[in-house]
Amino acid sequence: MDTASEVPNRATTDAGEPVDKIVKQSARALLFDSERRLVFIKRIKPGQEPYWVAVGGGLEPEDADAELALRREVFEELGGEIGEVRQVFLITDALPDGIGLQHVFAARLISMDLAARTGPEFTEPGYGTYEVVTVPATREGLASIRLLPTELAEFARVNVNGLQALAEVAKTRAPLTGEPPWKR
Repeated sequence: MDTASEVPNRATTDAGEPVDKIVKQSARALLFDSERRLVFIKRIKPGQEPYWVAVGGGLEPEDADAELALRREVFEELGGEIGEVRQVFLITDALPDGIGLQHVFAARLISMDLAARTGPEFTEPGYGTYEVVTVPATREGLASIRLLPTELAEFARVNVNGLQALAEVAKTRAPLTGEPPWKR
């Protein structure tokens, strides 16, 4: 199979170049709290070494776009609200039937109420534990944890100062008011 038309799930550009079909998307945030720390989820699963992930998750059919999916995920995982967001990175994963896109945003965490978290990951023991942790927003702080995926860890370490500056700019803007967009 040498041509794109012979490969299942493959589209082509106007020039006939193959383009993989997007089969999965997620939205994650490098979240900065009011004390200039990064907020992560520490995952602990039986029989595995602990690891840290950025808050976020998969896009659902009802999500209009990656940003709204992120806002929904922040509420589900942290009982939280975020201010302005900026997409700062995109990770492309090769999957058996196409590609997956991980949209990575920088944002400031405005509020958090862990008692308001929702989802099966918090009630079903098979998921392991989801511990909300903060890490100093420094290269050293990021180097002290096992942040996955590794592409995100490297990006965050190299760009932590710029990412924090973006979050500070967003801090000066008015927060969102009214009903959250994912609940409209």
